[in-house]
Amino acid sequence: MNNIELIPAIDLIDGKCVRLKKGDYAQKTVYNEDPVAQAKEFERLGFRRLHVVDLDGAKSKHVVNDRVLRAITEATNLIVDFGGGIKTEADIEKAFDAGAAMVTVGSIAVTQPELFLSWLKQYGADRLILGADVRNGKVSINGWKEDSEEDLIPFLKKYIAHGVKNVLCTEISKDGMLSGPAIDLYKHIMAEYPTLHLIASGGVSSTDDIRQLEREGIPAVVFGKAYYEGRIEIEKLINTSSTSLTSPTSLSAGLAKRIIPCLDVKDGETVKGTNFINLRHAGDPVELGKAYSDAGADELVFLDITASFEGRKTFTKMVERVAREINIPFTVGGGINELADVERLLHAGADKVSINSAALRRPELINEITNHFGSQVCVCAIDARFDPDGWHCYVKGGRERTERGLFEWAKEVADRGAGEILFTSMDHDGTKKGFAYEALARLSDELPIPIIASGGAGTMEHFRDAFVKGKADAALAASVFHFGEIGIQELKQYLRGQGINVRLN
Repeated sequence: MNNIELIPAIDLIDGKCVRLKKGDYAQKTVYNEDPVAQAKEFERLGFRRLHVVDLDGAKSKHVVNDRVLRAITEATNLIVDFGGGIKTEADIEKAFDAGAAMVTVGSIAVTQPELFLSWLKQYGADRLILGADVRNGKVSINGWKEDSEEDLIPFLKKYIAHGVKNVLCTEISKDGMLSGPAIDLYKHIMAEYPTLHLIASGGVSSTDDIRQLEREGIPAVVFGKAYYEGRIEIEKLINTSSTSLTSPTSLSAGLAKRIIPCLDVKDGETVKGTNFINLRHAGDPVELGKAYSDAGADELVFLDITASFEGRKTFTKMVERVAREINIPFTVGGGINELADVERLLHAGADKVSINSAALRRPELINEITNHFGSQVCVCAIDARFDPDGWHCYVKGGRERTERGLFEWAKEVADRGAGEILFTSMDHDGTKKGFAYEALARLSDELPIPIIASGGAGTMEHFRDAFVKGKADAALAASVFHFGEIGIQELKQYLRGQGINVRLN
């Protein structure tokens, strides 16, 4: 059974905590006149995340309740996503300034798609949630007062192709009715986009509804009225042994942790070595890529490991062949030096690009990629070794030391707008003795972007520790997968049993 992420909701009208029926402002019930006190109660129960909706803002078409948002974020340690009335960049800035970690944008994505895409590039896919409010299969706008001509699935497809990771989908006919969630709708979305972080909203009436969503593999659910009317007993749910929601930790698991096989390619063959040397053949990259996609890997990374050292371009034809065989996000790296290289690889089927040597040589390349293609496209790989004078970055496939310190460079990478960091400890690479947990944890604590752990995986416990001790967002490995030592689904089942939120097929 999945660890579904439970997200309580506070809807605001006149600074009070309310719920509507089917979005009808005339059918309003006030449940708490002090939303800050309500937020504190959610935090006491063990939640780390909260969904706040500015219903006044949705109606007025600009953010109204930012003062309430600020009061909540200052009084609690909750991670708050905020929506309602987000129509301009000023509204987004107002929400972030008031402490929101993420904002939900709905109507603008329908009425002004180019503006939404510009926000996606500017703020990144980890800080924007695409709101998809649905009525009779059509996306609704402006506080659910109007139905657009946008059909839901093509609407989602368009933006997922541009890097959207998080979607909040509300079935309007279910909202506030306590009639059960739109299970079939959410199952259909997940069947189309299995790696999407889908947040189901509307209709939850009981603990059983949540368990059904969990059984169907829905990553997250927002609920409000069922809690306020006593239909969901959170403490009982947490302590019920028949569900995997056994602790506040699993309740606050957030985005699912990702398992990423890596294809290190040299001369058209997948290879793997130890400490970046002593390479041995591991198989055909096209066949391996398809096998990992079919096995339920969350993403795939393809690195042409000698491209930078040999001064040539990554094998575009090979990228095209792999991309045709997989249906998961695909990151490609090696020999990328300019925007034309990025464009060529995206056209060949890559979803993201990984840059390393070129970024250290010319850091402005990070800004250029993120400004042109969006931060979600740019993964900055950092190969580092712990030398006598501390952690130092290496380039050209680990052959050449730089004087850039790991943590100093990682901060600059994040400040320049990269979407993720792929950190490989050269000391641990290929040793199968575990990841560099202390360095991972420091990177995760100090930086606002996801960290992918790489180098050292040998057992399933190592993956667990990468997420628990290292606080990583994803774990990447090669040889343990290539040589059949650990199976993707076997690993995910183990991690799920350890209380770690991962997606299962």
